[in-house]
Amino acid sequence: MKTISVILAAGQGTRMRSSLPKVLNPILGQPMLWYAVEASRAVTQDSPVVVVGHNADSVREALGDYAQFVLQEEQLGTGHAVQQAESVLRDKTDLVLVSYGDMPLVRPETLSRLVESQQTHNGPVSVLTAMAENPRGFGRIVRDSDGGVLAIVEEVHATPEQLEIRELNTGVFCFSSDWLWDALGRIELNIKGEYFLTDLVEIAVSDEMSVQAIKVDDNSEMIGINTQVHLAEASAMMQKRINEKWMLNGVTIQDPHSTFIEPGATIGRDTCIAPNSHLRGETHIGEACIIGPNSIIQDSRMGDRCEVLSSVVEYAVMEDDVDIGPFAHLRKGAHLAAGVHMGNFGEVKNSYLGPGTKMGHFSYLGDTTTGSDVNIGAGTITCNYDGVNKHPTEIGDDVFVGSDTMLVAPLKLGKGSRTGAGAVVTKNVKDETLVVGMPARAIRKLKKQDS
Repeated sequence: MKTISVILAAGQGTRMRSSLPKVLNPILGQPMLWYAVEASRAVTQDSPVVVVGHNADSVREALGDYAQFVLQEEQLGTGHAVQQAESVLRDKTDLVLVSYGDMPLVRPETLSRLVESQQTHNGPVSVLTAMAENPRGFGRIVRDSDGGVLAIVEEVHATPEQLEIRELNTGVFCFSSDWLWDALGRIELNIKGEYFLTDLVEIAVSDEMSVQAIKVDDNSEMIGINTQVHLAEASAMMQKRINEKWMLNGVTIQDPHSTFIEPGATIGRDTCIAPNSHLRGETHIGEACIIGPNSIIQDSRMGDRCEVLSSVVEYAVMEDDVDIGPFAHLRKGAHLAAGVHMGNFGEVKNSYLGPGTKMGHFSYLGDTTTGSDVNIGAGTITCNYDGVNKHPTEIGDDVFVGSDTMLVAPLKLGKGSRTGAGAVVTKNVKDETLVVGMPARAIRKLKKQDS
């Protein structure tokens, strides 16, 4: 049976006290809505229909072509929201899976179980329920003496006896499509001026049709987000879930509570993540690396056996056996080849450091290409910006740059050349040549033993 998901994401979320639409508030680098979309796509293998309303353009922009969208112009309740999807789904799917953009912890496995149950159910509705001592404002599942589902009663409308019920409506449904669209038109406007999707349960019962309830295994999946407190709670649960996944795949995480790994990151086995480390965006880390403590890796790629000690790596590449830090900074476009060492307080931007290159502490390389086995002395600076344009520096193989050298770009240092400590190099240096002074001048041709 073909199944398409409808995700309700039209609400303003005033209790979030945020300038963002509620469903765009982030959890580990992704809008909470992204997690709901990911889960539904994993189950249906199709783009979900996202019902948008408040600040609809922002929600569309955040997801792009990852979903289809329908607009709920007036906020008239959940039943009315699902009804907006009829124009794009009627006669195009057998089952309609309904979930919420503010419930990011629902697992694909849970949604699959609900869909599979509805596929074999002879009634038109299956609902996901949870057993909990703390109702958290959820509606109650009312059953008859034989255990059949009779109705869902919202907490504000529940009698004292119904408030004692501990089986809760999560709001996640799977419907038979050929029944759903007509049934939605039979929901009556309530005293709040809304059409509640939960009323479909009573409509099915009145039609003498079966309603099936499937209980969720892990109640944490049902955390809905209405405040910043809820957002922090859900973020902690997602952090725990992601960290446990990587630990079960052979990654050592020394302190899971202070380690933050976003869902797009990947990590090789035998890598060790030390406390207070953050892996963000599409970061890919190889095997047997050491990250942290106190490191941030953003949208970067790292080979095997690398070490990043108390440093920041952004949009950069580190090949195998590279170590940096502490307090180093790789900026966008940095590419460190195999075996590169970069000392503390170094910075590299839009530059390639060739294999085996050593970069001393307190140095900056920008718009630079080095050959292999280059020594960049402590305090070396590439002066690559003239106030208007950026200029390149090229450093050949086996070059030795002395401490506190200023390399004024555009500039080329020939193979095997050397600079004296404190040199200010403003002109190209030939192969196997030593330059010193300010501005630097050649004093002699180097012999093999000098280099």
